[in-house]
Amino acid sequence: MRTVTRHTPLFALDAVAFDTETTGLDPSTARIIEIGAVFVSSGRVLEERRLQSFVAIRERVPAMATAVHGITDQDLSEARPFAAVYEELKDFIGPRVVVGHTLGFDMAVLKKECERAGVAFTAWPTLDVRFLAEIADPTLASFSLEGLAAWLGLPVSDRHRAVGDARIAGDIFLALAPKLRSSGIRTFGEAARACSRLTRVLDHHHRAGWVEPSADLIEADRHEVERRLDSFPYRHRVRDVMTRPPTFIADTDPAREALARLIDGRISSLFVGSPETPASATGIVTERDLLRVIRQRGLAALEAPVGALASRPLITVSQDAFAYRAIGRMRRCNIRHLAAVSQRGYVVGALSARDLLRQRADAAIVLGDDLDAADDVAGLARAWAKVPAVAASLVEEGVSARDVAGVIASELRALARRAGELAEVRMARKGKGGPPCAYALLVLGSAGRGESLLALDQDHALVFEHGDPDGPEDRWFAEFGSDVSDTLHEVGLPYCPGGVMASKAPFRGSLQTWRQRISQWVGRARPEDLLNVDIFYDMRPVHGDAGLASTLWEGAWKAARSASPFLKLLAEANAIDDTPFGLFRRLAVHEGRIDLKRHGLRPIVANARLLALRHGVAAHATAERLEGVKALGVGGSSDLTAADAIHERILELILRAQLADLATGTPASNRVPLAVIEQQRGGTGALKKDLRLVASLDDLVRDQLS
Repeated sequence: MRTVTRHTPLFALDAVAFDTETTGLDPSTARIIEIGAVFVSSGRVLEERRLQSFVAIRERVPAMATAVHGITDQDLSEARPFAAVYEELKDFIGPRVVVGHTLGFDMAVLKKECERAGVAFTAWPTLDVRFLAEIADPTLASFSLEGLAAWLGLPVSDRHRAVGDARIAGDIFLALAPKLRSSGIRTFGEAARACSRLTRVLDHHHRAGWVEPSADLIEADRHEVERRLDSFPYRHRVRDVMTRPPTFIADTDPAREALARLIDGRISSLFVGSPETPASATGIVTERDLLRVIRQRGLAALEAPVGALASRPLITVSQDAFAYRAIGRMRRCNIRHLAAVSQRGYVVGALSARDLLRQRADAAIVLGDDLDAADDVAGLARAWAKVPAVAASLVEEGVSARDVAGVIASELRALARRAGELAEVRMARKGKGGPPCAYALLVLGSAGRGESLLALDQDHALVFEHGDPDGPEDRWFAEFGSDVSDTLHEVGLPYCPGGVMASKAPFRGSLQTWRQRISQWVGRARPEDLLNVDIFYDMRPVHGDAGLASTLWEGAWKAARSASPFLKLLAEANAIDDTPFGLFRRLAVHEGRIDLKRHGLRPIVANARLLALRHGVAAHATAERLEGVKALGVGGSSDLTAADAIHERILELILRAQLADLATGTPASNRVPLAVIEQQRGGTGALKKDLRLVASLDDLVRDQLS
């Protein structure tokens, strides 16, 4: 297996800094006499995790070489042969990226030694800090190891020894990461692509016989991602495989009654509580629990109240989550039973490992529960970096773009939830205490609808139980929201250009404050006051009090349905004043690309939302909204059916273009190359037809809003 590297931010990269000491500077004749390597992880050079080894050679070490690094024939008297050291090096590096200074030379002599020893050369994904420094500042006077260390204010020690030089290269790599980020280079893939453009330096490498630094962007992006995934758990939700209705037993019932229900019902677990009990107060007892207590205490234990034997707190998963998340949670928590819960936090189904195995869903689970298990920002970044790789594999397996978008949105919600949990911990560590009242962290827009692709920024908000604007509660949540935003930004979700973040006052407030805002939107807003208001109606809670969020969402939908002027203004605010067509009805492209989010997705999503609000179809996903409106028989059925199909096709076009860009280290965008469009059935002709129908949806919506 290879480590996911292509989409991992540089600061979170698991790497090995590497260097060699040799008998000369000609890679065709130089012999390696020392190898040094040191781990780089989570923003630190781990000096305690190092590899240092002399390498035996038959000839004598030249005096000129000894004068540089100080290694003598005596030092090599007990050294191991290259083949043995190389095997240890491969195990040490494992699936990690290799970083170093003028790494092309080290790789060239390493490759030559492999040829002499008759062993296969491993082409690791690599990054050369000499290249990265030139990208960060091409005007530097010196790109030597000492010059770069001095520029970055780093200490230099043990120079011209393999481990010492490797450590310095690792320190330089970490110090360059924020400078590269300010230049728009954030991930390994983007850095590798930028390095590949340094033709002047690469020409020098070729003339010197060095090995060009390898950045195998496709194979490097395989962290437990097998070429062929079992796509079942990425296509199906928990609600598709859970057992319903769940079976409950009262806390006070004897354990023997629980055992009888398990046997008679041929089930393996019972929930301790009632359907009206929130999952946070519910327990669970399994057949294994009862067998264990009988063995420990004898049959008399069956007379004890079952509540005393129940496991708490209950480990849960949303009924709307994909099955892979349930499998990952079971693995992480080392359990065999989960409670499936509703959005309001009540138990609505039971899920066992047996249920999932029956559906053959235990193979090739890549995403699992890694985001929930991450305990710092670097861990979140590494877990999030898996998402594009899994998306690419699912597309290869023929999974629909809509389902892939659902998987991405599911992971985005998990990322936001974990960012919220970590923010709470950091607030407490800073002496700010815990949350001053109940609250919910909300995601808005595509994450709430379950339709996220790979060109993402932040859209989130906060609702809390009580507190005035700029009051003590609001100030606590403002700092909390900033922490969440900063974490997401570090992981790879840029700050929202429109300020749709919980750190900003318009997207944070008490339940009462939000109700006042909604009243203002509905009652006397102007179009310019409604920018970004539409995505509020896509909101979904990811952390905190789900009931509080549901109360807000339901109230907002009810208020909007009876406010036709507000919906008309919202339609006006959403209107796009340009056209996807140019002269002679050709597609309006820029640099060979067309923005299909602007001209395709956004109009469908916005109009589906408006129609759902108008007719009271309280759904999140665009497809569900279109289907819900169509089922009411209010007109435009054929247009709604067509819009649903176009929505799916445009999602696929954008997703395929994003994956193609990411494969080359280009940041994902919503601008699709005409070449990608031509690869799909019907090409640009079919797309033109689709976009003309999308434009006609405005008329349908205006008719139904009047």
